[in-house]
Amino acid sequence: MSKKVAFVFPGQGSQTVGMCKDLYDQYPVVKQVFDAADEALGFSISDMCFNGPEDQLRLTFNTQPAILTASVACAAVLKEHGITCNVAAGHSLGEYSALVLAGALKFEDAVRIVRKRGQFMQEAVPVGEGTMAAVIGMDNDKIIEICQKVEAESGEAVQAVNFNCPGQVVIAGSTGGVNKAMEALKEGGAKRTILLPVSAPFHSSLMKPASVRLGEVLAGIEVNDTNLPVYANITAKPIEKGDEIRESLIKQAAMPVLWETTIENMVADGVELFVEVGPGKVLTGFTKKINKEKETLNIDSVESLEKVLAYFKEDN
Repeated sequence: MSKKVAFVFPGQGSQTVGMCKDLYDQYPVVKQVFDAADEALGFSISDMCFNGPEDQLRLTFNTQPAILTASVACAAVLKEHGITCNVAAGHSLGEYSALVLAGALKFEDAVRIVRKRGQFMQEAVPVGEGTMAAVIGMDNDKIIEICQKVEAESGEAVQAVNFNCPGQVVIAGSTGGVNKAMEALKEGGAKRTILLPVSAPFHSSLMKPASVRLGEVLAGIEVNDTNLPVYANITAKPIEKGDEIRESLIKQAAMPVLWETTIENMVADGVELFVEVGPGKVLTGFTKKINKEKETLNIDSVESLEKVLAYFKEDN
């Protein structure tokens, strides 16, 4: 492959009941990944991925290991077909998938860590007390400014936490803070604000307790240097050293995801093709909005795998 390729891994919200089932049925390497996850977790995450129920799959401490497992399985089937990447990144939870791919984390460790990460995030803010909302059609700096003003005036936490693509930023905080900010943002000229169906205010300052507990777990985990550059959510720059990665993951739970800048930096570093590895096409949509010149592919099914294989065959 003459082109510089990036693999990007999805985060929470991309899960669907039945994800990767056709790949699991057809490719032993995919089954191996799901089996390894079941063994590491001590229950069948495979069964939950394939059969639901959806309300269980949607719980953060189930969603995170489920998406990680599906994503790593998709990467494994690509590798079996000789398709690899030059650089990688993942959105929030997806960063763990990228670090497994890059050899920084063992898969079994990662699947257990993200299960705990989900639990810590949920326990940091009781259900109903925190939320998130997407803000459409407003300048990033203006969103930050309005959130800071609302926070200062109301004393309720609210921050811009996911800078996804031009015209789409996600805010998070206390339920009251987010609701007040949504009103202020609409008054300030945002096209739309949409409350998201999530159970906690991810990546906001309210996640600090989760960050601390995650640090305690990661302290006991071996984190290796990567074998390819992985762009970190909190800096949008490559990290390769094990100690830096550990620190970055601890901070990431309570800091914004700089996704738009990550993609821009990858493009500046010569990436020509972005392959979304794992369930859904959310990141593919973001990439097209960030830079419509670049080629995108995704893999989460037999059908999409065949398209990826056909593309790489043609390109060689």
